[in-house]
Amino acid sequence: MLMLMLAAVATMVRAELCRTRTVRTGKVFESNVQVEGDPLFYAFPNTLVVKNLCRTDIAIYLGKKVFLTINNFESSILPLTVPQSMAVGVPSITSAHFLPGSQILFVISGKIYSYNFDENAWRKVEGVTESVSHISGDTCCFEGSFCLELSNYLFAYLLGGQIPGTNIYFSDNGGFSFQLLNSNQLSHLNGTLGGIFHFHSMSQVGILMVKDDLGTFHYTEYPLNHSMGISFSYKNPLEVIMKPQQRGFLILWNKTSILVSSNSGQIVERVQLIKEKTIGSLDVESANISIHSVAWNTYELAFFAAADHLYYGSQSYMGTYVIKLIGDTLWSEDMSIYFENTGMLVVFTPVFDPHFAAFDFQKCTVNVQDTLMDEELHLMPCNVELLESTMENKMFTIDMNSKLKLSALIIPRMDENPTPLVMVSNPHALGFKADLREFGNTFDGNSKYKLDIELQQQHHWDNSEDNFTASIKLQAISSVTVDIADKTLSCVDLKPLSTLISVGCDMTKKIVVQNKISACAMGILNPVQLQKNYTYNIEWEAYNPVSHSGEAKDDLIVFYQYKDLGCPRLVYYDKPWIPVVELWKNGVFEEIMEAEYVISEVNGLITYSYSLTAATANCRSQPQNWSTFESDTEYVQDTENKQPSLWNRQNYVSCHEDNQDNPLLWPNVEYQVLGGQTNNRVIFGQRNGIYTFHLAVVDPYYSYCNLNTIFSVYVYGALPVAKFRPLVCILLIVTTTLLTVWLAYAIPKQLRTERGQQLSGFCSLIFLGICTCAWLRGKLRRWLRSRRVKDQPNKLRNTVRKPNSQK
Repeated sequence: MLMLMLAAVATMVRAELCRTRTVRTGKVFESNVQVEGDPLFYAFPNTLVVKNLCRTDIAIYLGKKVFLTINNFESSILPLTVPQSMAVGVPSITSAHFLPGSQILFVISGKIYSYNFDENAWRKVEGVTESVSHISGDTCCFEGSFCLELSNYLFAYLLGGQIPGTNIYFSDNGGFSFQLLNSNQLSHLNGTLGGIFHFHSMSQVGILMVKDDLGTFHYTEYPLNHSMGISFSYKNPLEVIMKPQQRGFLILWNKTSILVSSNSGQIVERVQLIKEKTIGSLDVESANISIHSVAWNTYELAFFAAADHLYYGSQSYMGTYVIKLIGDTLWSEDMSIYFENTGMLVVFTPVFDPHFAAFDFQKCTVNVQDTLMDEELHLMPCNVELLESTMENKMFTIDMNSKLKLSALIIPRMDENPTPLVMVSNPHALGFKADLREFGNTFDGNSKYKLDIELQQQHHWDNSEDNFTASIKLQAISSVTVDIADKTLSCVDLKPLSTLISVGCDMTKKIVVQNKISACAMGILNPVQLQKNYTYNIEWEAYNPVSHSGEAKDDLIVFYQYKDLGCPRLVYYDKPWIPVVELWKNGVFEEIMEAEYVISEVNGLITYSYSLTAATANCRSQPQNWSTFESDTEYVQDTENKQPSLWNRQNYVSCHEDNQDNPLLWPNVEYQVLGGQTNNRVIFGQRNGIYTFHLAVVDPYYSYCNLNTIFSVYVYGALPVAKFRPLVCILLIVTTTLLTVWLAYAIPKQLRTERGQQLSGFCSLIFLGICTCAWLRGKLRRWLRSRRVKDQPNKLRNTVRKPNSQK
């Protein structure tokens, strides 16, 4: 008899899905607190709990009343209201979206409002001029500015709006303001709008178009812009839920339909229902099920159908499988469901209190793992004991020409042989190679397996067609997920392993110009003096001003920035030279960089040139140079000076490729690009002194980062520039020498001839005439006497005084 009673109790416990408890806090004495403002309500007859994906304790309940919680509804809460001063009209909410931090965006009566729940402050968002109904965004919760940037991209649109015709708004600042989307981007589409979304997991913008009761996802970026998703039945408007952590999982649902996608809408299908060891598609409408509320997290899905049907399932790349749970009747019009944690589903209902303005909550927490163990569900036990990795919930970066290695540990259930599954959400940008090997045994003799994964940009695997891979010049994002292909539904606590990969700039990379021989080491400069506000002059004829157009008129005094530049590198002026550039990552030397780069003297020095021309560099089109960008100027903030735009990897065009729009017309022009496939060098002019260069990598295929650095060199060995040209001086000396030798030979020879005697006599007569001329002799005597008087003033004074002294 006792055994029968225990069996009956056990059966009752198994049938009881969860135990209900009431959350009621701070209600000892009656309160006169009244709700101020206009109470908000959900515009649709169903209920929904929207969670803050990055702060899981924060959520908002949408129903006949709206409640915002910061502690998972573990306290009584006042209904959320909007101040009457906002003049929202009918306070009907059609969409809500959490932003990073403490901001929530609401669509209320066709307008967008921002609510800061930390400061209890409302604000109307600028830029939206026409009615909208929904906001979409893909929130990223990983640390770093890159992830925050993803969360800032939002769309606002009117569900069911006609395309073309309806206005679509976008925001790139986290919803602070919106702008009108250029309609030309959607001009090729025709139908009604089912939604527009940022699918960061595929680096795409997806547009759900509806026409003739069929829904189809279209994409805007290469290579998916040349194709579209598979069409699916779309009879009534569907709410689209983007599941968290950028995996590409979608849920599309309404009262009579629930559809899922595991690849950002490329394939949309029904969920698979497990019933008595059989699996079939769940047709909600045919099954006469009315969906009232939906709950989701990264990999789990649950929905509650009136009057008492609770379905639970898991969503993966292999499909979405659900099962109807056995339990008590929990139905009410205000009830809703949400996942408090993995495998912990909460069914709760707001409870009105006639004596207090704050509502209480009836909560019923379902332990899904225990519930699925019920024998009546006929589920197979989980076939995996352990699946773990250090990559879980982390974000990695793969730069161009880089690789990433990850691993996972798998321990199957005894006598089981599960199949591991590695999936990437964006195979157009990211490729991988996986290797599974046995990795020892556990204490009970069970085998352990290690899964090694090598990730690389898809373009570099060379195993895909060119029209399949994404553009190598553009950055991309992809998630990597490790799961078990044949994992059973009962593996609730065994979550798939997943991480986010950014195929883009690795912020830990930097470049350094090698400095093995410096001017300080050779004793030319003193490092102590360089650190004490050291200055040097640049001659006015040696530089062009960088802050304004025109030529220099005065010498330039430059302060040497020792903290940034260190000791200058030592370079001989007459020797072609090229900087040796090192690539460093996380403070560790990686390689000597061989990519193409350009340099510019930051103070405007022009006394250097390049060893190659466009012709000798084997250019097939006209090469770019710094003068190419002189017309492209931008104003620097808070200054009135114009500076040339930077020559970088975004605007660089190689001359070694054929370009019909820019043929090679001037082959003798200087080739100003260093590195790469040429042997171009820098040649310094005949000037000793310090040069400070800015170096920028322009090779678009080396790194997604805009790699740049500054460095200095000291040029020595140049002799002073001569005042006369050496060739002219040598020519004059040789000519004078030859003329002197010729005269020394020719004059004596000519004097022996008759003509020479006549010339000699003529010269003698002239000389004698000058000597015998009385007038000339008098003039000469007086001039010589005046010179002697001026030169001897003392003798002149003594001569004058002698007669007076005798008297």
